[in-house]
Amino acid sequence: MYSIRKADSNDVETICQIAEKTWWVTYSPIIEKEQIEFMLGHIYSQDKINAQIETESQTYLLLEEDGRAVAFAGYSPREENPDIYKLHKLYCLPETQGKGYGKILINDVAQRTLDAGKHTLDLNVNRYNKAKSFYEKMGFAIAYEEDIPIGKYWMNDYVMRKEL
Repeated sequence: MYSIRKADSNDVETICQIAEKTWWVTYSPIIEKEQIEFMLGHIYSQDKINAQIETESQTYLLLEEDGRAVAFAGYSPREENPDIYKLHKLYCLPETQGKGYGKILINDVAQRTLDAGKHTLDLNVNRYNKAKSFYEKMGFAIAYEEDIPIGKYWMNDYVMRKEL
């Protein structure tokens, strides 16, 4: 049994723990350990997540299984074009992958995007991340490629888009 709720500042540590556990499994085959450590510290610091929640620059949703948070999504309107929403983050604990929770969270974010009167949802995915095929099954298609500098590292991504 699962439920989804909007995360608040009390959930920041849980979000960071899910990210930490998921990132190592997801990214260690495709990027170096030092880059994973840097990006977790840069993108998933408790201060940064808390600031995003407090300022509402991103909305976080927690999916709970039997009362335990096992997955989350973070989304917002795109800064450069608020008519397009962006799924910034989607992570499910490794032991829950394959249960459909990623699909459930994407569908929830898509519905919230529609509820806001918008009809386009974007996401970034590393060009070597096997999740790309999952996003394609969810109706996303590659819109373009972008390389984003993060400190001394680069995120080599596809930007995928789904019209709702």
